[in-house]
Amino acid sequence: MKARTITEKIPTVPRMTEDPAQLVPELAGVSAALFALVGNGSVPRSTIGLVQLRAGQIVGSTYLTVLHSGFLRKGGESEERIASSAAWHDSPYFSEAERAALALVEAVLQPSAHGERVSDELYAEVAEHYDAKALATLMFAIGQVNFFIAVALVAKPVPGRAFTEPWG
Repeated sequence: MKARTITEKIPTVPRMTEDPAQLVPELAGVSAALFALVGNGSVPRSTIGLVQLRAGQIVGSTYLTVLHSGFLRKGGESEERIASSAAWHDSPYFSEAERAALALVEAVLQPSAHGERVSDELYAEVAEHYDAKALATLMFAIGQVNFFIAVALVAKPVPGRAFTEPWG
């Protein structure tokens, strides 16, 4: 895989020229169901947003990073929390529960040199902060963003635009 040079022009159109939602109209129902599932109120919306922002950062998707940063801003999150999400390990802006959620998304999305990605210890730590429904919701929130990671990395929508805008 060839790395882009610093001076290389960044595309301003998506890689996939046809709207994936038009090609596969069933996406609308799946997407709506995922948003309803994750929005059940058992996990604060800000935590879901931070987890999904961190997922975009981990996989190197500018589109998802900009999208979730924008959602967090609209939800009233501070610039300090948004900006320090990539360095949450030593940031003073996150609660213990948020740290557990961020550790979970990192474990799920990053390979582990030490065996299991989500260790029993990490699971126990997350379970200390979230009841069973909230933990399941958090797990599904990671799955939801993972679903859209594939779209973001393959179709490459343009950062800063609504997902449908590049194709609309």
